[in-house]
Amino acid sequence: MARTKEFDPDAVLQRALELFWERGYEATSMADLVERLGIARASIYATFGGKHELFLRAFERYLETTDPKIAEALSQPGPVLPAVRALIDRYAEDAGRNRPRLGCLVVNTAVELAARDAEAARLVEASWNFLEASLTSALTRARAQGELPSDADPRALARLLLVIFQGMRVLGRAPAEEGRVRDAARQARALFA
Repeated sequence: MARTKEFDPDAVLQRALELFWERGYEATSMADLVERLGIARASIYATFGGKHELFLRAFERYLETTDPKIAEALSQPGPVLPAVRALIDRYAEDAGRNRPRLGCLVVNTAVELAARDAEAARLVEASWNFLEASLTSALTRARAQGELPSDADPRALARLLLVIFQGMRVLGRAPAEEGRVRDAARQARALFA
């Protein structure tokens, strides 16, 4: 007869997410996971597979909780550009206050793993595609509502914002001069005034 789990897999997954976010994938050892999660190594393997599978599940959880918030903010009825400017401000604020500089798990994963881990790269790309599609949809609505010129290219503008947002997140991760992000946000906002 199968034994019942003596732990909540969702709570364990959340703790794993927090640990990977704090330390990164490579710097997190199985011993670290056993200690933080409060379960045996065998339970980690039996429930999640291994460190890599646990990381991917934790990363998917992160994406499930962050990506939909952006789409929701951009899909509200009414004028679109105020929501775009608010999103620019949110990314800039997050970059400035994210202490102790955890950064964005998508950017962290892109930098640490995407070049050599196809599964992690696929999740990073899916998140970026989702953000780009959400922005493109919103900016297409803005153009249709007369908030952007009729010759504006919503997809190109969405890609510009995607790159700006990810750059803000990289600078927010490093001990960079905060004026850079603030100035970039001001210029990005001006494009959507």
